[in-house]
Amino acid sequence: MALLTFPRFPSHCNFSHSVSPTHRHRYRSMKPPATVAATGTAIVWFKTDLRTDDHPALLAAASSFPSLVPVYVFDCRILSRFSDETLELLLLALQELRNSLKDRGSDLFVRFGNAENVIHQLAREVEATCVFAEKEVDYDLRLVIDVVKERLSSVTVAQGTPRIELWQTPFYDIKDLKNLPASYNEFKKLRLPVTAPLQLSVSTLPAAEIELNWGVLPSYDDLKGFMTSNKRKSRENWSLTKETSAETILRRKVLKSGDSIERSSSFEQAQSRERNGSVFVTQKGNIVGGSTNNILNALAAYLRYLEGTARDDWQEVHEKVRASESRNGASFIRLFGPALSLGIISRRRVHYEAIKYEKERNAGFLSPFGYSAATIAAAVDAVCSMEWYWLLALSNQINNDGVYTTRIWKWKGFLIEYTVAGEDGPAILLVHGFGAFWKHYRDNIHGLAESGNRVWAISILGFGKSEKPNVVYTELLWAELLRDFIVDIVGEPVHLVGNSIGGYLVAIVARIWSDLIKSIVLINSAGNVIPRYSFIPLSTIQDRQTSGSSWLGSRILLLYLRLRIQELLKKCYPIRVERADDWLINEMLRASYDPGVLVVLESIFSFNLSIPINFLLEDVKEKVLIIQGMKDPISDSNSNVAMLKEYCDGVIIKELDAGHCPHDEMPEQVNAIICEWILGVESNILADCPV
Repeated sequence: MALLTFPRFPSHCNFSHSVSPTHRHRYRSMKPPATVAATGTAIVWFKTDLRTDDHPALLAAASSFPSLVPVYVFDCRILSRFSDETLELLLLALQELRNSLKDRGSDLFVRFGNAENVIHQLAREVEATCVFAEKEVDYDLRLVIDVVKERLSSVTVAQGTPRIELWQTPFYDIKDLKNLPASYNEFKKLRLPVTAPLQLSVSTLPAAEIELNWGVLPSYDDLKGFMTSNKRKSRENWSLTKETSAETILRRKVLKSGDSIERSSSFEQAQSRERNGSVFVTQKGNIVGGSTNNILNALAAYLRYLEGTARDDWQEVHEKVRASESRNGASFIRLFGPALSLGIISRRRVHYEAIKYEKERNAGFLSPFGYSAATIAAAVDAVCSMEWYWLLALSNQINNDGVYTTRIWKWKGFLIEYTVAGEDGPAILLVHGFGAFWKHYRDNIHGLAESGNRVWAISILGFGKSEKPNVVYTELLWAELLRDFIVDIVGEPVHLVGNSIGGYLVAIVARIWSDLIKSIVLINSAGNVIPRYSFIPLSTIQDRQTSGSSWLGSRILLLYLRLRIQELLKKCYPIRVERADDWLINEMLRASYDPGVLVVLESIFSFNLSIPINFLLEDVKEKVLIIQGMKDPISDSNSNVAMLKEYCDGVIIKELDAGHCPHDEMPEQVNAIICEWILGVESNILADCPV
């Protein structure tokens, strides 16, 4: 399917605005193609596209159908991924969306439940002939759309069976996703045109042909109550797990405090605060929200940060920029990321506004040497990066080779790639090391699955083909990602396996959220055993801010890695050097050109790996298997093993004649060891269960 396809009638949303040969984002107008009138009622299903501005499907439906019903479904499968503050932002955005639709003579149909049931019933009631739904890359949301499509096939109206039209807001004028370059470096060479945002050209939207009970938007308390009542009983306790940060719990464990855990959310009241003239509309007041116009106003203030302002609302934005700029450009994602994730504003609208302002600053000229303000660069870089990872995810799904099932999980608005194999059995989650990705377990995934396990492997944020946003990367951020993946995707306690720094992350998860694991397997794990430690060094986000040395160091390191990647990899495979093959080298090189990779490398200079491994394993020692390649060129394996034996009673240690990545160098041996280990752990669990 093309990026934007309406096969039975041309739409306004496929037209693009071309750019100059130097790809400097000069927009020029083109007339949209004429639409062909359609019959019946169109349903526009809003999910994470909560706007009327730059909404191709709404424009196409309004221009082609005599009757229109916009709908939003409060579906727990979608809502469960949102933080409390994002849920609050969602409710505010829906109220503004409803107001915008009412201003044009329409309304927003609101219901609770599974989307397939709500849309099926609504389609029958209004005799819909078409349902517009935004294309998704998140695997679970794609499944929801498929179920909706299947349910619609049982609806019969005078014009036949309602069809579902998948749409998207095209950022680049790209025609062939199947042959999308895998490297961002090669993608940029295509100099693809950038499309311009659309305006809803009709002042009045078509009304529904029958009278409807449009429904009432819930309060925050009502929404949380609905979600709580719909959680599976086996996971009710897990819902609270995600509400407390890793730092909060870890500090309490360090202090050995018996106090009750506080929620990470700062609000207990359901209602959002009203702040006159403020664009920060949630209780916490940390993110921009409200209507699309609210977001555009905040964006204008953000872009003009260097100019200063006498306006109170813009001054507030500037204060938030200063408070959120934990590293260069990070404030944009921090302030605008949730609004972009909910689709209150489109990525190309942000791009358009940023480029328009840049031209204003430069008398219509765009310099080939970069943007004139850091905030402009931050906004443009962020939305271009988001679009690249979205295209990459969609292309990977189109070109799935069938060997592995590539899936996407949206975590805090960011796209995370993972895979799964096996039909039943104990759950195993594989976590890679620094610079790697889920396919580094290429010969472990099916080997473990064929032995009667269900296996997940994930590329954590910042690596592989997962998104690399401009955020502060910390070991606790990645630990929270693994926690949420176990809760949201796996859905049950796992055997957690990690290599290198992935092993260190696994140990953190085991220490903080031991209820989520059955056992852990550390393969040449990062971290150190510290005998008789007197304190646990914990750092804050403020301690991780970018310095001049880390900025320079990351660029030198990236150049070094690109030049020496083959040599460095082969050293990590001292016994079977052929396993460091061209495929592995090329995959790592590909990722090194992704937007945001320098931000990830900067994090190396602020990692806090000083929390002792023996502290992290303290409560789970009987559930720990250590697999150690004894010819690891990165660390002293003999010393590590000796320290583990002396200060980590109860752990099982398996020594292998291998380098830093035994799982990939000796996959058959490692698979056998892990399978035997899991079999023993599962047997002990069954033995401990009451009859």
